[in-house]
Amino acid sequence: MVEFVVTADGSKTLYHPAIGEHYHSRHGAVQESRHVFLGMGLSHFVEQHQPLAVSVLEIGFGTGLNFLLTADSCHAKGIALDYTGVEAYPLLLPTLSQTGYDDYVSRELWAAFLARYTDSLAAPQVILDGCSLEITHCPVMEFTTEKRFDVLYFDAFAAVHQPEMWTEETLRHACKLLKPCGVFVTYAITGHLKRTLKSFGFTIEKVPGAPGKREMLRATK
Repeated sequence: MVEFVVTADGSKTLYHPAIGEHYHSRHGAVQESRHVFLGMGLSHFVEQHQPLAVSVLEIGFGTGLNFLLTADSCHAKGIALDYTGVEAYPLLLPTLSQTGYDDYVSRELWAAFLARYTDSLAAPQVILDGCSLEITHCPVMEFTTEKRFDVLYFDAFAAVHQPEMWTEETLRHACKLLKPCGVFVTYAITGHLKRTLKSFGFTIEKVPGAPGKREMLRATK
């Protein structure tokens, strides 16, 4: 069972009793997503490369907030988006429909997301012109694809609650799916995480974190 929680910026997140953690920061769900994943990840990549299209892999699709904000931003900028989420425990559509994230994206995107969410768990779906979504329902270590991605949103639950998501084996499996010059971003920053990504040949950056966290990690392949 999941429970809605209103965060400091007024946006909702969910508490997952089985995991013992919220899906997003209590300091602001939308604020965290915009800063960590869009600001430090997507926008950084776009500024560096000026692409006409971008491919994003999200480990931990959760409530779909990162996808919605990413899709809304790309649509506004005329950038085509190919988005793949990996989620071992997909939320049910009635739960997603109560998140209130329609307050933060276009009506057209919100309606299309809800209409195609269930189908996106089985096959890629066109959400808007130039925007596709596929959610793979499996543990991350079972996820395989021929695709390679420009940006990787690593949005697993914290290591204290989900340590298996932060092992060298799991990180290596995820990072091999990035293209050369691809960008890895996550809300966390630990010595283990920095050493692991550096051992994969990534360039490591400590960048300002979202409210509630002083720093976060960005790494470039």
